[in-house]
Amino acid sequence: MAGISLTMENKNYFSGHVVADPGSKSDTAVINNTASQVSLPPAPPPPPEKLSNPPAIIKSVYITGYSAGSKKYLNYLSNLFRNTEINAVVVDVKGSGGYVSYASSAPDVKKYSLTDHEIPDIDTLVRFFHDQNIYVIGRIAVFEDPVYSKVKPNLAVYDKAKTTDLSNPVLWEDNNGLSWMDPASKDVWDYNISLAKDAFYNGFDEVNFDYVRFPTDGNRGNMGFPVYDSKNAKVEVIKSFFQYTRVNLSNEKISADLFGLTTVNPDDMGIGQVIESAMENFDYVCPMVYPSHYANGFIGFANPADHPYDVIKYSLDHALARENVLLEQETGKISEAAGSPASTDQVSEVPVLTPLGKLRPWLQDFNMGAVYTADMVSREIKATQDSLQNNFVGFMLWNPNNIYTEDAVLKQK
Repeated sequence: MAGISLTMENKNYFSGHVVADPGSKSDTAVINNTASQVSLPPAPPPPPEKLSNPPAIIKSVYITGYSAGSKKYLNYLSNLFRNTEINAVVVDVKGSGGYVSYASSAPDVKKYSLTDHEIPDIDTLVRFFHDQNIYVIGRIAVFEDPVYSKVKPNLAVYDKAKTTDLSNPVLWEDNNGLSWMDPASKDVWDYNISLAKDAFYNGFDEVNFDYVRFPTDGNRGNMGFPVYDSKNAKVEVIKSFFQYTRVNLSNEKISADLFGLTTVNPDDMGIGQVIESAMENFDYVCPMVYPSHYANGFIGFANPADHPYDVIKYSLDHALARENVLLEQETGKISEAAGSPASTDQVSEVPVLTPLGKLRPWLQDFNMGAVYTADMVSREIKATQDSLQNNFVGFMLWNPNNIYTEDAVLKQK
């Protein structure tokens, strides 16, 4: 998530499923000159199914792959589920560190060994959540990827000041020392979509795409792009990725994370993110409306982090208004098409209204800019409910340490 990161090194490595080799032509073996039937290992169980009755209102917490691989942490989560209204989790499939957290069957993950095995058995993990009726969202950090950039440097953002030979580029790094993929690369799009497809195969109910933008922090003047040629605006590049993702995951639930300022900024802030583009292509649009991430002076507050209710309600009010404008525009196009006379040799086709993605924000449950008590987190949730009202479909809590303020989300007695 932009501005907040957690890097934890896993010490445990696990092997994947063992599958019987179907290539043998004989089912018998001779041991000490005695023929005996070879006993093939049992086939692995099928992957878990998605939740048959997912919650209409998602109340989620974020967890890293490292946490998801810890039995002690999973026990903590079970207690959280019992005591609070939390009914969903966002699990890193690929975090901003670049490694895939489990033994994905995506071709490039297998080819280049891009997993760190933080989650030893993804099917067991998904079943663990589903058995408690917990909705499972897989998070994929898309274009910030210091691992894939090492195996595909020809598709990564390079440092123009240090690169003398484009066949051997020096990777550009942001202020955190992380490298990025070129957001215009269709090969990069396909790689991340392959991760999503594998997650869905393994029973994930939804996939959440993060870092769906051009890089920000760092010397942006030195960024070189092997694919992006500046002929199209950055906003069109990111919109094309959104559209491509929607087409390739047409029957799945998908969501996108955006900067909180996309709710109020009319332009793309130089990173390609415009909230309307996400609304048109995702089931859920997830602005990161963390009050600590707004500049001092935002809507008149010297320290926006001290005012979670006001900052979040203002942001979501504006996002909802922009979504309503989109709906009106689309409804107007349909009305115009329906009212236009058909030509003599062709029947005019009336377009179908495309559902727009529902707003489901990320909320702050970490101390930055202010100490975030249960009251502060509760005010964020109330602001979300008060703003969206009948359009309220939930929220997602972010804490990089994955420990959450239970008193803010206790079950109602």
